[in-house]
Amino acid sequence: MHFSIPETESRSGDSGGSAYVAYNIHVNGVLHCRVRYSQLLGLHEQLRKEYGANVLPAFPPKKLFSLTPAEVEQRREQLEKYMQAVRQDPLLGSSETFNSFLRRAQQETQQVPTEEVSLEVLLSNGQKVLVNVLTSDQTEDVLEAVAAKLDLPDDLIGYFSLFLVREKEDGSFSFVRKLQEFELPYVSVTSLRNHEYKIVLRKSYWDSAYDDDVMENRVGLNLLYAQTVSDIEHGWILVTKEQHRQLKSLQEKVSKKEFLRLAQTLRHYGYLRFDACVADFPEKDCPVVVSAGNSELSLQLRLPGQQLREGSFRVTRMRCWRVTSSVPLPSGGPSSPSQGRGEVRLELAFEYLMSKDRLQWVTITSPQAIMMSICLQSMVDELMVKKGSGWMLRRRVGGTLKRSDSQQAVKSPPLLESPDASRESMVKLSSKLSAVSLRGIGSPSTDASASAVHGNFAFEGIGDEDL
Repeated sequence: MHFSIPETESRSGDSGGSAYVAYNIHVNGVLHCRVRYSQLLGLHEQLRKEYGANVLPAFPPKKLFSLTPAEVEQRREQLEKYMQAVRQDPLLGSSETFNSFLRRAQQETQQVPTEEVSLEVLLSNGQKVLVNVLTSDQTEDVLEAVAAKLDLPDDLIGYFSLFLVREKEDGSFSFVRKLQEFELPYVSVTSLRNHEYKIVLRKSYWDSAYDDDVMENRVGLNLLYAQTVSDIEHGWILVTKEQHRQLKSLQEKVSKKEFLRLAQTLRHYGYLRFDACVADFPEKDCPVVVSAGNSELSLQLRLPGQQLREGSFRVTRMRCWRVTSSVPLPSGGPSSPSQGRGEVRLELAFEYLMSKDRLQWVTITSPQAIMMSICLQSMVDELMVKKGSGWMLRRRVGGTLKRSDSQQAVKSPPLLESPDASRESMVKLSSKLSAVSLRGIGSPSTDASASAVHGNFAFEGIGDEDL
């Protein structure tokens, strides 16, 4: 996830007490919670008791006197780096201490009392599943409630995840993020105060070989079938006229397994498709549609004459990647404030092995850049677990769902050099690593430039036979 503390607020104390500075913690650019320095200090001290001072990143010290505006900004930057480092650490970021702190802070900030509510969760085909949950239920609690309502067996829950999406006019979904263990799904979706935002249940793996396990169960089969039919209807899966005819025939016969077997052979089966965006490949400002799946990012572009072309970037040939948020400078330069600044934009940049001796940076500019990064990391996770013959999905431990040890152990290699920052004139607001479902990102660092680039353990060299 993309943690940031972009601004502070001066707020009045309770019952007319003295004013204090509040720090707004954003996740993927959306306000998650508002906390005081003392609360974050309390979190730090609790983590230190549990894990020891040597494990924790540096925490900004207390000050005896009131902070100047410059000191407030400095502390904000230090706290932002601290939160990023903790979240990115495999041990600290997955701890109940850290995650429960963020859940409580989210509930307090949004002023949502703990009570039983009815929460709507959509399946991929738009079918609504209403579950009774508490407003304070975390993501795993809600996922289990949905599984129970659908009669999905416990051993298949780990094959699915909940996603926050924005429903478009045609009924398709624009994916915002995968719901995490540090948030309360009911609060996350209702605090956006926009009926377009929904929670959707979708499979959480990329390798279609795992379909076999899911398809053995009636409910699992129905969920995969509904997702695949929806993906085909919305053009996410590429189908020829003849393939479409065969699929239609299998649908009419209600031959769901045969339908899925045929669908597995189709291009972009099981991929996640993103909204239209812009890339600098094959040329600058090129309109593209990005899809993620099968250990690759696919970029589709329409050439003059309406010819559709596709370029595929294999995860194993990405040496590293980063997510940045930026604001273009005014055309008159930094000294022209009257012209204002452009809107914040997100970029995913990855260094790709184009040929045996040539690495090239490719940049995708998209509001969904962080979600793309999450997809990249989860595909790397699957590849690494496969290499270690590990079990990639969640298993039940003491009544709760846990990642397998083999998956938790996946870490990135040493961080590599940053992309060329001189491509265009811009003011960097932040340049942060996108921590993902597994926070295997090496040692915490308070160096912003060091944490900007995510190394890739699945990176492989190219032999002459691959060229």
